[in-house]
This record gives sequence, C-alpha cells and structure tokens, in this order.
Amino acid sequence: MVTIVILGMLCVYLLCFSVMFLLISTRLNGKKMGMEVFALGNLLLGLAYILQLLDGPPDWGLLSVVNHTLTLSAPVAYVLGAMRFFERPTPVLRPLLTLAGAYTVLQLLVQWLLGPEARHAMLAGACTSLFLAMAVAVLYGRRTFARDLRVEMMVFAVLIGGICILNAAKLVMILQGGMSALDMGSSFQKVFYLYMSFLATVLPPCAVWLVLRRLTDELRSLAAHDPLTRLLNRRGLMDALEAHFRSRTAVPAYLLIVDIDHFKRINDTHGHNVGDLVLMRVADVLKATARQGDLICRLGGEEFVIIALDTDRAGVLQLAERTRAAIEHSEVSGIGVKRPIRCTATIGVADAFTSAQAFDQCLQQADTALYRGKAQGRNRIEWGCVQG
Repeated sequence: MVTIVILGMLCVYLLCFSVMFLLISTRLNGKKMGMEVFALGNLLLGLAYILQLLDGPPDWGLLSVVNHTLTLSAPVAYVLGAMRFFERPTPVLRPLLTLAGAYTVLQLLVQWLLGPEARHAMLAGACTSLFLAMAVAVLYGRRTFARDLRVEMMVFAVLIGGICILNAAKLVMILQGGMSALDMGSSFQKVFYLYMSFLATVLPPCAVWLVLRRLTDELRSLAAHDPLTRLLNRRGLMDALEAHFRSRTAVPAYLLIVDIDHFKRINDTHGHNVGDLVLMRVADVLKATARQGDLICRLGGEEFVIIALDTDRAGVLQLAERTRAAIEHSEVSGIGVKRPIRCTATIGVADAFTSAQAFDQCLQQADTALYRGKAQGRNRIEWGCVQG
C-alpha cells in the first residue's frame, strides 16, 4: 500500500512538472532549450507509472507492454532534450517512435520465447545500460561541452548513477528471484520508487536552474558584445583586459585601432544597410587575421580595436600589415550593389601597456597615430610614438 501511494505521488510530480516545462518552453520563444522535450519525457514516464498502477501486479498484457515501452522512451526523451539544451539540434518524434516500435516488437518476441521474467529483466538491463551511458556522457561533458557547468554536471552524474545502480540491482534480483522481486510490497520497490520520487522532486528545479543560468550567461554575453558584428564592445573589452592582467602569467599587450577609410562616403552612396554589410565583413576579416587569444572590439562607428597579446613590436607590425592587406583585398556584395564594394583601413598602433587602467592612454596614442595616417593618405599603418 505504501509503495502504491509513493507511486501515485510520483505520477502527480511528473505530470505537474511536465506542464511546468511546457509552460517554460512557451515563454522562451524560438529558443526553447529542450524544455518541450523534457516535458514530453516527464509525460511519458508519468503515463508509464499510471499504467503500472492500473495494471496491478507484474503480469503479461497490453498495459504492461505499453508501460515498458514508455518507461524506456522517457529517459531517451531526456537525452534528446539535453542535446537541444546544449545547442545540438536533433529530431525527437522520429527517434522516439522508432524506439517505441522496435522495443514493443522486441518485448513480444522475448515474451513469446522466454517468458515474462525475461521481458522484465530486459527492461531493467536496458535502463541500466542507458543510465550508465548518460552518466558517462555527463562526466565527459564536464570536460568538453559543459565546462561552464562543472558542479551541475557532477550533481547530475551522481543522481543518474543512483538510478543506474537501482536498475542494475533490480536486474540481478529478477534473474535470481524471478517475478517476486517486482512485488510492490517489497522493501526494494519502496526504496526504488522513493528514489524516483526524490529525482522527480530534485531534477526539475535543477533543469530550471540550468535554463536560468544559460539565460543569464546569454544576457551577460549580449551586454559585452556589439549586436551587429558580435565582436566585443568597450565594456566587454575592458572586462577581458582586467581578467588578462589579473593572471599571474599576464604579458604586456599592444593596442591597434583600425578605422575604415571613407566609411561615410560608403553610407552616403550605398545606404546604411550596405554600410552594415561592410562593417560585418571587416569584423570577419579581423577575426580571421587576428591570432588566437587576441581581443577584438568594435569601439563604435567604423572604428575597431585589436589587443595583441603575447607578442613583440615586430609581431604587432606583422599583424597590422596582415590586417590592412586583408581588408584591402576583401569585397562586399549587397542587395542593390551593381559590383562588389572594396574598402581600405588605416591602422594606428600604440606602445605596449601592462594594466587595464592604461587602456585609455594607449587608445589616445593609437588614435593620434591613426589621424596622422589619415592625413598622410590612408590605407597605411602608423606607430603611436615618433621614432628617432
């Protein structure tokens, strides 16, 4: 009786959180972060346990077959939802329907050939393997695609590992004790469904926390990046510089300011839409020519800043020339433009600096060099200090 009450409460948890996930997904507009798939997983598992309550003791019948299919499909739905959360688009309905059809047929074959014990053992074994694979994937994710969620991934791995161990124990008990191991009045079943209720209570808030964490990170990223070019803005650049100079291994940095020549003429001649295309093209060129680890910022208008790290004067001049030449040889095609637009840029370079507080002084030095380069014909590189 106690186990049935626990199972009933578990059904209520799953269905309620399924509705909650679905409501959250409707508020996330185009980027649902897999919440609608998590809602489906909860719905499948909730329906499976409802069928188990309706079917009564473990037996052979239509409700039991559907129950097992739904029980196995639910964690697969969670996996697909997690893939969507981590921005790995994947189909949902086709894999789930394929799995449901294949596993239903497999159940019928095992029931016919080996009997009900084998069918229940097959479900426990399949769940054990699936949850083990999920736990390993989560641990792997801590080092790869979820490095910013190390603590959260460890918690998920422990929780998934617990249900994996319980399913493995159920498999052993079925193989050793037969169908009696599935008696709803047994101590093991009480522990099993208590743990499932614990998961149903803990995991949904954890999933909501991950969504809030991801949304917060995205808002922070938007605040630090230029919306047109997706380069750092001034705020993002200053944060990155402060983080760099806080490091014990921080090295001096060089500042390059890149200004597109005659950009106002491009806007006046072709319109601001084409001007935006030019800005995005130059931003792409800067990302392609800068070295790994360098910081790139759109300072405003047609001005960009590159912070070159871990280099010397000769390396900075090589970077500046490579950038200037790449911009000169790039082309921009746009709607209403009869032939590709080509542009050039003038680059001013400042001396090395060793603190974020020195940024404005170096920026002024590079800006002075930039205007000297503009006055001397544009499409050139000027160093911020006059060499003797």
